[in-house]
Amino acid sequence: MAPQSAAPMAGPGVTAADPRRWLILAAVCCAYLMVGLDLAVMNVALPDAQQDLGFTDGDRQWIVTAYALPMGSLLLFGGRLTTVLGRKRSVLLALIGFAAASILGGAANSFGVLVAARALQGAFAALLSPACMSVVATTFTSPKERGKAFGAVGGVMAIGGSLGLIIGGALTDSLNWRWCMYINLVFAGVAFLGSATLLTEQPRQGAHMDIPGVVAASGGLFCLVYGFSNAEDSWSGPSTWGFLVTGVLMLTGFWVWQTRTANPLLPPRVVADRNRGAAYLTTLFVGAGFFSLLLFLVFYMQTILGYSAIKTGSAMLPMVVCTILVTGAAGARLVPKLGPRPMIPSGLVVSALGLAWLTFIEVDSAYASALLGPLVVIGIGMGLIYSATANTGTSGVAPEDAGVASASVNVGQQLGGAIGTALFSTIATDTAAGWLADHVAGEPSRSQLHQAALEGYTVVFLWAACALALGAIITAVMLRSGPLPTSEGDSMAKEQSEPLIADRV
Repeated sequence: MAPQSAAPMAGPGVTAADPRRWLILAAVCCAYLMVGLDLAVMNVALPDAQQDLGFTDGDRQWIVTAYALPMGSLLLFGGRLTTVLGRKRSVLLALIGFAAASILGGAANSFGVLVAARALQGAFAALLSPACMSVVATTFTSPKERGKAFGAVGGVMAIGGSLGLIIGGALTDSLNWRWCMYINLVFAGVAFLGSATLLTEQPRQGAHMDIPGVVAASGGLFCLVYGFSNAEDSWSGPSTWGFLVTGVLMLTGFWVWQTRTANPLLPPRVVADRNRGAAYLTTLFVGAGFFSLLLFLVFYMQTILGYSAIKTGSAMLPMVVCTILVTGAAGARLVPKLGPRPMIPSGLVVSALGLAWLTFIEVDSAYASALLGPLVVIGIGMGLIYSATANTGTSGVAPEDAGVASASVNVGQQLGGAIGTALFSTIATDTAAGWLADHVAGEPSRSQLHQAALEGYTVVFLWAACALALGAIITAVMLRSGPLPTSEGDSMAKEQSEPLIADRV
């Protein structure tokens, strides 16, 4: 697609900005929102789906895991496939596949069919997500417009999970759980119509696919995500450590191979840049801290405060609104002028303060006095983070690397979510069990069980705050000062002019 295939840089010879670029952004955001929604929309529908299809409590996690596993493990492959097929073809193919999988899931008459549909959704999401982001990265060339565009994408990334809870609760309460799958047809239809109309075909680039790299990366990421998913139940079993060790070994072999092959799946130059590397680490910390916050805060609201599914989702709205407002404003005005170094570390610190504030909740806390303030603070912090992360993670790359650079942003988020959920679930469970052992003799009462669970949740919020604070320190050291480079050459030149991190600290 001619306008989109131009490198994200300014200067002589660069293709003029597409006059339809803001409509393109709207179509891309619609598609990206659908991917984000499906990470959470089925969570609140699980009890109804379980009753309808008759699967066990132990099987419930697979409705969520079946989506996360292929998405997390195939992202790098999807990013490179975007380059091989072309961005328009990739977006349209992924939208068709995602819609077809949603129809299959909505019509599922058994647990196996529903799991298969979720797995197909995850696989096509692994293609759709980097394809959409690479469209934005190569369509918007002006630093100010690029900041606005990625501010919008960041807002969509931030609100997807929370909005999924709201939509899932509303659809389940008013219709039935199957509409949590069918609703995707609306998003996919709008995004497909916009993409088919607005995007133009681009010349295929980098037609050589690194098959050994695809196998090693996809297998390694699958083993890590699957291993951490199993760790929620037990850290000692072979299904946990065996997969984690295998994943580390495969990814180590993958990286060695990338430094030696002529056509790497993930060129080392993409992650070697300090700015981009810091952005990918940021998504890892945010995935661990923020998505764990959503999980345990939902547990707290529903199991202790007694909120309904739709009330829980609605309670998140102040955080969503703050995230959208700050992401848009900071992405359009601050990131183009200041660059990511002031934004990302400060956003991580602000979000950490909001999480630390949540440690003061009680079993009978009122929403306005105990939850509203922390949610607003976390929303502001996340807005600062998202305003810069996606932009930074794709800045200064050549057009043929845009897909895999976009995928790398999402890989960190998926891995962080898997790692954080496993670690923090273990911490919450052990803390609750320890509190019961210290304070209860015999059968615990309902109020004692609630207090034990609360102890686990507050400890998790504190650990999550520490994780974000650590991320703030690391990214403050890694990120370069000043605006983002507008081309790969600018990025390399700036890196060479600042050879030592110690010189800046």
